[in-house]
Amino acid sequence: MLKQLQIGLRAFLLLASRVWTCLCYMIKKQSRAIIQHQSVKYDIFPLSPLSRHRLSIVKRKVLVLDLDETLIHSFHDGVVRQTVRPGTPPDFTLKVVIDHHPVRFFVHKRPHVDFFLDIVSQWYELVVFTASMEIYGAAVADRLDAGRGILARRFYRQHCTPDMGSYTKDLSAICNDLSSVFILDNSPGAYRAYPDNAIPIKSWFSDPTDVALLNLLPVLDALRFTADVRSVLSRNLHLHRLCQTTKASESATAVAGVMNERGESGICTNVTNNYSTNNGQCGGATGQPAAPPHHQQRCCSDTVLVPLNRTKRTEQSNDLNCNQNLSINDEVTFSGDRPKKTK
Repeated sequence: MLKQLQIGLRAFLLLASRVWTCLCYMIKKQSRAIIQHQSVKYDIFPLSPLSRHRLSIVKRKVLVLDLDETLIHSFHDGVVRQTVRPGTPPDFTLKVVIDHHPVRFFVHKRPHVDFFLDIVSQWYELVVFTASMEIYGAAVADRLDAGRGILARRFYRQHCTPDMGSYTKDLSAICNDLSSVFILDNSPGAYRAYPDNAIPIKSWFSDPTDVALLNLLPVLDALRFTADVRSVLSRNLHLHRLCQTTKASESATAVAGVMNERGESGICTNVTNNYSTNNGQCGGATGQPAAPPHHQQRCCSDTVLVPLNRTKRTEQSNDLNCNQNLSINDEVTFSGDRPKKTK
C-alpha cells in the first residue's frame, strides 16, 4: 500500500512539474512579447510641398541590412555555451540541412525589428547582405519579410570577399552609385572598404529592452533627403575605429570564456539624444559634439526635430523656418531625438 502511494505521488509530482514548466514557458513568452511590442510612437507626418520637391530631385537610397546580431540573433542546438538566457523562447525555429546534416536554429528577433522594417521600407530600397550561408540566410529573410516583399534583394556568403579571416561586403556590387547606398552592420570588418557608407550598430544577443533600431529612425528619416549619404556618414570615422578596437578586445574576452549575461558586446553604436561620446559608447549618428542650440541647423524634411524637446516632433509649417537658399548639395543635420514611448 505504501509503495503504491509512493508511486502515485511520484507520478503526480512529475505531472505537476511538467505543467509548471509549460506555464513558465508561456508566461515568459508572453511577457517577452509584451516588452518587445510596447507601443512606440514615431509620428510620420505628410510631406510638405518643399520636402516632396526635395525628395523628388534626389535619388532613392539603398539601405543594406545585416542579419545576425543586427536584426536577429540565433544559435543552433549543438551550441554548448548559449548567449541567450536559458528558458527564453525563440521567436521562430528553422530546420535546415547543412552538409547532409539537419540543423535546428533558434532565432530571436531584435526588439522592434518588425516596426523598424515597416518604417524604413517606405523610405529606402532594402537589401539583405549577410555573411551566413544562403540556406540559412534565405530562411531568416523569408521570416522577417513575412510575405511583404520588402526584402526581395539578398546577398549571402558567396557574395562576400574573404579578408584576414573574415568576410567583407562589397557595396559596389549592390549599387554602382556609392552616394546612394549605405549599410547597417554590427561588424566593422564587414564594411572595412566603405567606412563612409556605413552606420555601425551595437551587437544584440538577448536584451529585451534594446531600442537601438528605434533610435536610428530619426537619422534614417533625415538621411533620405541628402544628395550624398557620405556627406553625413563620413563623420563617423572615429567611431568606426573605436568599434574595431572594442570588437577586438571583446573577441579576446570571448575566447577566455567571459561573456556578458545580457550579451552587450559593446560594439558601437546607438544613436543617442546628443552627439557626444560617453565612456566608449557611441554618440550620435555623426559622432560630432553637440552644437549650441542657437547654432543647430534644422532639416527641411517632412518634420522638424526640435533639439530642446526630447519627446515631441513638430511639423514644419509652410517651411517658413527653412533656409530659402537650400540646395540638394547642402548638408542635412538632425537632432537625434529618441522616439517617445507610450504605455
